Amino acid sequence: MPIAPKDQWYVVHVLSGQETKVKENIDRRIATEEMGDHVYEVLIPTERIQEIKRGKKTETTRKFFPGYIIVNMHLLDENNQLIDKTWYFIKETNGVLGFAGTKDRPIPMRPKEVDGLLAQIRDREDSVKPKIQFEVGDKVKVADGPFQNQNGLVEEIDPERGKLRVSVSIFGRDTLVDLEYWQVEKA
Repeated sequence: MPIAPKDQWYVVHVLSGQETKVKENIDRRIATEEMGDHVYEVLIPTERIQEIKRGKKTETTRKFFPGYIIVNMHLLDENNQLIDKTWYFIKETNGVLGFAGTKDRPIPMRPKEVDGLLAQIRDREDSVKPKIQFEVGDKVKVADGPFQNQNGLVEEIDPERGKLRVSVSIFGRDTLVDLEYWQVEKA
């Protein structure tokens, strides 16, 4: 059974670090070369990461798949043959190396893979994920809050909430305190 044109998603291999430039180039060319009926959407799956640099909380964007973009396009016709116009449009874009997983015969992603990827993109779009740099047993120094300058030991990590449970010595007794990632640094 042929896949409907709008249900064809492909992973395109691009020069690493050039993902945004390739996406912008494709988007610009869609308009100038009237390819809107063939190329529908170009995505660079990313997530926002929060980390501490030199005592300051910073937020950066990180790509899920460096060196790859995801493109929704009409590339195979109802007979499963390549549509030359779309094929060459993508292949001749500066920075494009080819289609992932194939030499000359691109295979669309399975609908289940597409649904999972799009859900993952939507989930991570709105949230900021802490850059995990701690492991249970790590020695840390509290950099902020009421326990500032106290040394402690990481007992638990909660990546969903971005929190650590740290054992610190208060008045000679070990006490567990919940801290956010950005409040501690490696000792």
